[in-house]
Amino acid sequence: MRLFNKVAAAAAGLCVLISTTALADTVKVEDVTGRQVEVEVPVEHVILGEGRQIYFVGALDKDEPFKRVVGWRDDLAKADPETYAAYLAKYPEIAKLPTFGGMKDGTFDIEQAVALKPDVMLMNIDAKTATEEAGYIEKLEKVGIPLVYVDFREKPMENTEPSMRLIGKLFGKEEKAEEFIKFRADSIAKVTDVLAKANPKKPLVFVERAGGYSDDCCMSFGNENFGKMVEFAGGVNMAKDIIPGTFGTVNPEQIIASNPDQIIVTGGNWEGYVPGGNWVGVGYGADEKEALSKLENLTKRPAFTGVKAVKEGNVHAIWHQFYNNPYQFVAIQQIAKWLHPDLFTDLDPETTFKELHERFLPLPYKSGYFVSLNVGQ
Repeated sequence: MRLFNKVAAAAAGLCVLISTTALADTVKVEDVTGRQVEVEVPVEHVILGEGRQIYFVGALDKDEPFKRVVGWRDDLAKADPETYAAYLAKYPEIAKLPTFGGMKDGTFDIEQAVALKPDVMLMNIDAKTATEEAGYIEKLEKVGIPLVYVDFREKPMENTEPSMRLIGKLFGKEEKAEEFIKFRADSIAKVTDVLAKANPKKPLVFVERAGGYSDDCCMSFGNENFGKMVEFAGGVNMAKDIIPGTFGTVNPEQIIASNPDQIIVTGGNWEGYVPGGNWVGVGYGADEKEALSKLENLTKRPAFTGVKAVKEGNVHAIWHQFYNNPYQFVAIQQIAKWLHPDLFTDLDPETTFKELHERFLPLPYKSGYFVSLNVGQ
């Protein structure tokens, strides 16, 4: 029973309680960890455990993406400042939304969360260990606030669909969620169907995670996230057998020895984290000329010395945040065009991304998410 309904009942009598709860049903949902959680749906007050969850909230609540949001983590403005600025310009009221620190860094304020009286709290699965160790689930349950886990990061190719269905159920937007899921599946099939028929030779691909974010080299992906996207796009992920989990590190000597055919660097505008860093600032409306310059600069590092991909200009940069939202199908299309340009001359990831914005998202589309040193790609 919602906290605000309890208050209403006490103030105005049982008749008010009946009328307000008549619009809500208590259902048991299963989150991506397999937990069974009781929630009154459709939810009207939501805390986002990460600000970047607006990527999927916006896809289901296109007209009013913040209408349910009573609080959110403070990461979007630093992790994706262009998107945050675009939302702020269109919805200036979000500047007053209560913000939280993270579960993993121990700065989450549970008392503040309780005071906001949410119907549910959405948490990314990567915060599961920290959440459980701090006993937050039990503490929130005691005051009637359910917590559910979603995942677009640890195993996005496996968990995106169930996560979108879960949010669709919570929001009373099941049809919209299924529409999104179908669009995603159809967009991926435009790549996988062609590859299944042509059965081309698969190039060896090294994906560098957040290249230039620090002086260390080189973070990458195992058999998930961008690593899995490369496989869907018809490539062989170089780090697949080196990194046992989703995320890890490959040493520079390994890159030189493996001699990848293609290199893909994930990037974004991380001025808020690493001012003046060497990261490649691709993203919403990014300066592509500057991004290309910074990408070329990264190829001069020792880890890429004499590598085939650098010699042939097959070095590309892609928006890092594809790793943490349900839009991975756009990344798969773009990677496929880089890896197999002759097979995908008619495929246009920009058009796919524009359609995603037009059909599902509150913001107009702006290019800047991909750059390549290979002219024509």
